[in-house]
Amino acid sequence: MKRIFIALKVEAGETLLFMISSLKSVLIKDTVKWTNPDNIHITLAFLGDTDGKMIKPISSMLKEKCNGSGKFELILKGSGVFRNLSDPRIIWTGIEPSEKLMHLNEIIMNGLKDLSIKMEGRPFNPHLTIGRIKHLNDKETLKAVIEQYQNSEIQLIPVNEVILYESILLQSGPVYKPIAKYNLE
Repeated sequence: MKRIFIALKVEAGETLLFMISSLKSVLIKDTVKWTNPDNIHITLAFLGDTDGKMIKPISSMLKEKCNGSGKFELILKGSGVFRNLSDPRIIWTGIEPSEKLMHLNEIIMNGLKDLSIKMEGRPFNPHLTIGRIKHLNDKETLKAVIEQYQNSEIQLIPVNEVILYESILLQSGPVYKPIAKYNLE
């Protein structure tokens, strides 16, 4: 079994790195597992533990669906938390709504469905996970820094390829190993 997911790689630019640094500095007394900037991505589909025999059919489907679907750009915008500010669990950066991103996700999800791969029923909510909150002392400080970036355009992201990753969980944190890359041109 391999723990796999399908994603878009995001190279963290200066503004995104500054935002993460700002969050880290104000939440220094809290317990937050920060995402390594090298691991930042937009998850299109999380498949979890998957039989190794399914990697080849998934890879073939991704090659077929992604090829020629066209490269595009996304705008990172805003920040927030999952759950809510009363009980925050995940700190995220948002993605400006994009029809091309939604279409790419839809064709991939349909391809997985055609392979009889069962997926969560949750709607697609594109975002970048910045940190996972383990313990928070001061919710007001978090709220203030989230509000500071709430409507800010943070970075333009070129989207040229989709990547099938294996997630290897280590004590030091996850390692995301690309299995294959699929060009969108």
